[in-house]
Amino acid sequence: MKRILLKLSGEALAGKEKHGFDEETVLAIARQVKEIAADGLQIGIVIGGGNFWRGRTSENMNRSRADQIGMLATIMNCIYVSDAFRSLGMDTAVMTPFACSSFTELFSASRAISYLEEGKIVFFAGGTGHPYFSTDTATVLRAIEIEADSILLAKSIDGVYDADPAIHPEARKFDEISIDELIERGLMVVDMTASVLCRDNHMPMLVFGLEGDRCIVDALQGRFTGTRVTV
Repeated sequence: MKRILLKLSGEALAGKEKHGFDEETVLAIARQVKEIAADGLQIGIVIGGGNFWRGRTSENMNRSRADQIGMLATIMNCIYVSDAFRSLGMDTAVMTPFACSSFTELFSASRAISYLEEGKIVFFAGGTGHPYFSTDTATVLRAIEIEADSILLAKSIDGVYDADPAIHPEARKFDEISIDELIERGLMVVDMTASVLCRDNHMPMLVFGLEGDRCIVDALQGRFTGTRVTV
């Protein structure tokens, strides 16, 4: 692979606290990214906002406003993680689909590709810039736009199961599953919009648990224990 899009859950950044940032967790991720970037891999990153915001706080809240707050949460995450990466000597850029003064750069696919080719780690913050679309959809959209070879989906669960293993201990994990079967079974490893985008644009995914000091490196160096989603 030449270029990947890494999706990190916001909750993963919080460590055991489940809210905000855990510095050592973020630095552990940064060290892994630095290692795989040193091999010449071009890396884009999308981060969720769940360590700060997970949708409307009540049914009385406007959905669009709630989604806008979620977009801002992803920007905070990307700025923080980008700075952690820079502390380890990596060059980074943070891009958003809407203007954020001098905090970020306005997203352009061609500029993002140029940065990636220069060796920068590019963070795609702010989701799609529109309400009603998740960071799953933003992840697949950006992966398609930057012509990534694959999406690496680092989650709190270690792969794709035929049922929720937290509820069904007997749930079976797939070593490999096609995107068509994923959609047919309604397995929500990503939301349905993102799944259909993957299918229609032939974008494969590697789904694995974000745990341990080598999980991202292992996913790319032949020691993958998650689920391959094929197209």
